[in-house]
Amino acid sequence: MGRSLALLLLLAFASLQHLCFAADDDGTILHETFDETFEGRWIVSEKEDYNGVWKHEKSEGHDDYGLLVSEKARKYAIVKELDGPVDLKDGTTVIQFETRLQNGLECGGAYLKYLRVQEAGWKPKEFDNESPYSIMFGPDKCGATNKVHFILKHKNPKSGEYVEHHLKNPPSVPSDKLTHVYTAIIKPDNELRILVDDEEKKKANFFSAEDFEPPLIPSKTIPDPDDKKPEDWDERAKIPDPDAVKPDDWDEDAPMEIEDEDAVKPEGWLDDEPEEIDDPDATKPEDWDDEEDGEWEAPKIENPKCETAPGCGEWKRPMKRNPAYKGKWHPPLIDNPNYKGIWKPHEIPNPNYFELDKPNFEPVAAVGIEIWTMQDGILFDNILITKDEEAAESIRDTTWQPKFEIEKEKQKVEDEAAGTDGLAGYQKKFFDILYKVADIPFLGEYKPKIIDLIEKGETQPNLTIGVLGSVVVIIVTIVFKILFGGKKQVRVEKKPEVSETSNDQGSSGEKTEEKEKEEEEPAGAPRQRATRREN
Repeated sequence: MGRSLALLLLLAFASLQHLCFAADDDGTILHETFDETFEGRWIVSEKEDYNGVWKHEKSEGHDDYGLLVSEKARKYAIVKELDGPVDLKDGTTVIQFETRLQNGLECGGAYLKYLRVQEAGWKPKEFDNESPYSIMFGPDKCGATNKVHFILKHKNPKSGEYVEHHLKNPPSVPSDKLTHVYTAIIKPDNELRILVDDEEKKKANFFSAEDFEPPLIPSKTIPDPDDKKPEDWDERAKIPDPDAVKPDDWDEDAPMEIEDEDAVKPEGWLDDEPEEIDDPDATKPEDWDDEEDGEWEAPKIENPKCETAPGCGEWKRPMKRNPAYKGKWHPPLIDNPNYKGIWKPHEIPNPNYFELDKPNFEPVAAVGIEIWTMQDGILFDNILITKDEEAAESIRDTTWQPKFEIEKEKQKVEDEAAGTDGLAGYQKKFFDILYKVADIPFLGEYKPKIIDLIEKGETQPNLTIGVLGSVVVIIVTIVFKILFGGKKQVRVEKKPEVSETSNDQGSSGEKTEEKEKEEEEPAGAPRQRATRREN
């Protein structure tokens, strides 16, 4: 009897373990195909902000179903709990999914969150952006952001704090409306591989400071927050020469420009002719009321006599640079004898420093999609978690590849039918190459600018050559900086500005002032003709 009870307990424990860590023979833990409706298996968030409607729809042009974002400008949240937590520390783990931006993606995300075990009492219908995750992976695009995210939320074993570690120089998001497959392979040797459409786009090491920001392993020392710069510390490398004296012949009041005394008035200059005259063809409007509208005056036009003459009106000598001009005198700079260098606080041991052989991956207990997007038509499909790389590859070959080839061929036919209205074949290849160039690591700082140029070129095909030239200029500039070093920028203390806007459009104050000036000018006033001078 005792043996039977023990055997039953052992079987029960083995069954429980199987339920919690179940995987198919090929190592597959989750493969969501959405062949059947998601209702009852995926839980839609009931949080007030998440009012976007999810739908079970076919991908355009296919009989294959997926999970569809059906409305524009909405927040969406949906989650599926796994049968049991997935241990990311145990061997290789592959996370993979397909997404299709059927209406493009101007601003929004199409990434997945792999949630860690939630606190007691948490309910899937309460899923939102605050729900703790272990990994966030997938495309995100808005403004200067254009990347395939990989974010690891890692717990510092010393402080207990969870920190988001972002993959540096991640791949760009494909800009078309085809189905794309995103794969992240987490290896037991701390290696991470990111694949887009079955092609490796990024290889990284979780413990490399070159690959993650901030690094998973913090620095051993940190600047002492209590250390203060001594009052007598002099950071000026150069100072004005206190013994220098302004030369006696240095005239600070001499103007920068003076009249050119050698200039002669051109022959034929019409001194008595005005540059503008009343329009002889203009007539007073019939509804003009002198009492209400004031005395009517004919609009001005450029004097036709001035068009054939060197100039009209009063002639003035042109200005030239004053050879005696020297400007404000300043004493020359000399080496500062009291210079001590740029002050830095002392380094102290980092209380949060730690060492690890492997990242502290939190087990994944659920998969969720929590996004805000301005576009509809985003379709998710074939969400996969597996321990077998070959299984992931097989699914890419059998589910994604056939759809992608059909869509690509259809796109090619549409482009050919569009003729000059669409991007030519060579232009598409050209922009595809530029997207790959943008992913080169040493261009990381300039990636947003390059992506912005590429996107402008795609919407305006006539700019192709200009885009290429701009990208080449950026690359050449970076190469020169690497080879010859960049000039240190002088730190200048700026005065506070009233307001600031993007795209160099000037402040709102300046815009208002310009508008007021325009309103002060009478409507239809002719452009002022510049006085012509002999240089």
